[in-house]
Amino acid sequence: MTTTGPAPQRRMRADARRNYERLLAEAATVFAEHGVEASLEEITRRAGVANGTLYSHFPTRQALLEALLRSRMQTLSGSARELLDHPSAHEALVIWARAVVAHAMVYRGLAISMMRSIEDETSQLHAACQAVLTGGERLLNRAQAAGTVRGDATAADLYALINAVAWAGEQTSPAQAERLLSFGIQGMCLPVASG
Repeated sequence: MTTTGPAPQRRMRADARRNYERLLAEAATVFAEHGVEASLEEITRRAGVANGTLYSHFPTRQALLEALLRSRMQTLSGSARELLDHPSAHEALVIWARAVVAHAMVYRGLAISMMRSIEDETSQLHAACQAVLTGGERLLNRAQAAGTVRGDATAADLYALINAVAWAGEQTSPAQAERLLSFGIQGMCLPVASG
């Protein structure tokens, strides 16, 4: 018997649950190999299910991504809340930004998908991306209040920077992404008074 609601919260028959889990596992593998624009048919083929089974659980690619990334995005949001207690507001912001870059680099094309989703309220990824953005905004506001980050920097600026760095890291390397993030964060920082 099924009830309405997002797929993971439904009560599913055992075979439906197995198909759901198999689709997520294969999606993770296919997206890791080919990026988030990979063939959905390839996912169903590897999972050994029909296309209709995929679409009954995940009506869109964004719904599949949201289910696949849900726990990671919740972890990022939770991390932002925990980092509000970090003794250094600036260091907390940097730690969080690094975590989001690493998350966005999990699958090639994810950074672009996340940027689109934050602007598209109809996307299944929108709410999860918005929660991550809200967490970053709180950390940014704290760093601004501490006087380490420019007052005109916005959460949208930070999110765009993070996604641009992740995209560049996909094209080069994680080490290059780290360098670019460092440069970007430095550009948001206020100069340290000398003397």
